[in-house]
Amino acid sequence: MLRFLIRRVLGAIIILFLLVLLTYLAVMTLPVDQAMLSCPKTCTPQQLENLRHNMGLDKSLAEQVWQYMSGLVTGTQYSDGFCNAPCLGYSYGRNDFVWNIIVANYPATFVLASGGAVCFLVIGVTLGMLSAWKQGSTFDKIASSISLVGQSTQIYFIGPLAIALFVTTLHWMEKPGYTPFTEDPAAMFAGMLLPWLVMSVIFWSNYTRQVRSLMIEQLSEDHIRAARAKGMSSRYVWWRYALRGAMAPVITIFGIDLGAVFSGAIITEFTFGIHGLGMLAVRSVVTQDTMLELGVLMISAASILLFNIIVDAAYGLLDPRVRIG
Repeated sequence: MLRFLIRRVLGAIIILFLLVLLTYLAVMTLPVDQAMLSCPKTCTPQQLENLRHNMGLDKSLAEQVWQYMSGLVTGTQYSDGFCNAPCLGYSYGRNDFVWNIIVANYPATFVLASGGAVCFLVIGVTLGMLSAWKQGSTFDKIASSISLVGQSTQIYFIGPLAIALFVTTLHWMEKPGYTPFTEDPAAMFAGMLLPWLVMSVIFWSNYTRQVRSLMIEQLSEDHIRAARAKGMSSRYVWWRYALRGAMAPVITIFGIDLGAVFSGAIITEFTFGIHGLGMLAVRSVVTQDTMLELGVLMISAASILLFNIIVDAAYGLLDPRVRIG
């Protein structure tokens, strides 16, 4: 198992390195003046020249790439101070290091993604299991219909409707917003509950249908029939064999979804006004803050790779054949 994880980690590091390199080259070779984009409208020629020097644009492309890549490991010295590793550059639009900006905004995304992931996993798997258990019943038909409708909706549509209904009209929930857990745990939960539920709708709808079909497929397998023929109870066969066999594909899907929501749930954050990584990505594009765009992309890619490794580990525990391969 350890060798299996080491191979996955080394592979992820290589992929991340190539992604950083290719992305940096793609951005810095665009036919635009990066210094001009970062310089205010009142920027003088001398200020523009100083900014170009601070950004390293007066160096060759090879030197720029080396400075950026080495800064991720050892840090980089800027005129505004030393940027500790991992140095993702300096945002002249916000007058701060990119890493500091991301660290300040990432907790909101972490809370949003964590709560949403728990909601869509618990709701989706539970409904899928119950639908498979009561296959063909009224509950199964209702759950399947609701999941189909949920898959067809979009967050930017149901988000405002949910705010208007549950917050403005019925006053059942607090106004959505992020409050740090260290300041007020109750306020954080109250402000994030509606975004969690809304964000999870599309995901748990998919999980309901996936788990239902996987459980039904597992219950028709020969080893399940053999277990029942040996006199094992339906409950034991259900939890010991059928559920374990169905969870492997679900874990794979969950890892992909988890990496996506942790990398920045842009639509959800924008809909509910949550200032996280997704909102930061949108604003960096609008303000043409190149270094901040790159930094958000790197953190997003690292999040996806990290959760893929976790999923590979969980998959390896469920299915030893994966570790052998």
